[in-house]
Amino acid sequence: QVQLVESGGGLVQTGGSLRLSCAASGRTFSRYAVGWFRQAPGKEREFVARIIWSGGITYYGDSVKGRFTISRDNAKNTMYLQMNSLKPEDTAVYYCAAQVTPKAGPPYASSKYDYWGQGTQVTVSS
Repeated sequence: QVQLVESGGGLVQTGGSLRLSCAASGRTFSRYAVGWFRQAPGKEREFVARIIWSGGITYYGDSVKGRFTISRDNAKNTMYLQMNSLKPEDTAVYYCAAQVTPKAGPPYASSKYDYWGQGTQVTVSS
């Protein structure tokens, strides 16, 4: 069983920063890519960022480009999402996800991922 556990969410003022972490535990599994998605109340799940585990190629959603940075630490088996210049519209539950093997389709497709975390709430006050 593979578990992804997010942490680091919370309440922050507009313009502030947060760093989310996503730690993997359970049985060893290969990782092709990992990513972050978010879902606000009443809205569809939205792609935030993605990183190819080997090589570090990154992709970002248009709404977070230039403000968010995705990274990973191989030794700690953990990935991160550094969020700067936060806005009230960034308020959502943030989910991390892991993709085990390469799959066809655009980088923002949630269907590419095999494992998901339980989510962490990020609230940005105005």
